[in-house]
Amino acid sequence: MRSIGEMARDSGLGVSALRFYDRAGVLVPDRVDPVSGYRWYAPGQLDEARLLARLRRAGMPLADIRLVLAGWTGADTDLVRQLLRAHLRRLEQGLSDARAEFSALRALLDHRENPMTSLRTDTAVRLSLSGPALAAALDAVRFAAGTDPELPMLGGILFDVEGDALRLVATDRYRMAVARAAADGHDGSRVQVTVPLPLADAMRALLDGEERVRLTVDGDRVTLETGDRQTAGQCLGHDFPDYRRLVRLPAGRRAPVDVPAFREAVLTGPVRADEDQDAVGRELTVLRVAKDGSVALAGDGADGRDLVAVNRAFLLDALAAGSGDRLVLEFGAPTAPLAIRRPDDEHTFSLLMPVRLEN
Repeated sequence: MRSIGEMARDSGLGVSALRFYDRAGVLVPDRVDPVSGYRWYAPGQLDEARLLARLRRAGMPLADIRLVLAGWTGADTDLVRQLLRAHLRRLEQGLSDARAEFSALRALLDHRENPMTSLRTDTAVRLSLSGPALAAALDAVRFAAGTDPELPMLGGILFDVEGDALRLVATDRYRMAVARAAADGHDGSRVQVTVPLPLADAMRALLDGEERVRLTVDGDRVTLETGDRQTAGQCLGHDFPDYRRLVRLPAGRRAPVDVPAFREAVLTGPVRADEDQDAVGRELTVLRVAKDGSVALAGDGADGRDLVAVNRAFLLDALAAGSGDRLVLEFGAPTAPLAIRRPDDEHTFSLLMPVRLEN
């Protein structure tokens, strides 16, 4: 007999998925302890679970999965073969439809009549900033920068100059971080450049003092000077996405947390395996927000609509980047990003995309 944990490890289905398929009557354990409710699986159920995992990865509907499992070991395999062929036809039709839609979208992009106005400038922009403030802003967003070579426009930090402020933004699609530093010397139109990560890291290495620093944006070149030292380089030749659209979130439930204690709870508390086949080995932290505003980690067997699951490593990065001993977690809908805010600075925050739980 296999425990549910052993079955999850050997079959490729997560523990929460096994519980879901038990409740759905698709893969019912051979024995359930009448006192503890613990599930035990017979040896012959491992092959069935592995088959279920394959069908799930292929996106087969649950109703069809039931019939495939029911007919798999029978002498007549015609029903199973028909179900597999029918699902493959659906997938092929879906891919054909998706290609047609993407082709139309590319045509729209190629023939847009009103392309976005570039936010670069032909005139050099010179700013004076507090060195520690710029260092803190870089530290607050660096963790969220993208590293995917297929999305080079996200492989840097956006420097967004507007009025008396410099905003820094980074995102890798699954998380986003925004910070702000006061700036003097520019009262013109808005200017944006994306600083590649190696150059941003070189800038941060210069910011080891308390003095003010000078930042110059001249076309696609940016220079940071502090004292008699400087670093400079070319900006990325891609437009950064309009982050302001992405941070317009409706207000949610706010839960203040003591960062050292909460971080220790995340490090040592329960985790779930991310059941996305592209995220093998990734661990999730599942959070539950009570009506009184307190937040707690949910155990592996927890379920309900008030759960929010996030990548544990991303959450730990955001807590470290948030700095300080107090932060506020803001929860919206289960599918909305989790916002991590500083109670004393509305301009510095990060967003983490939730991960859909299997059930």
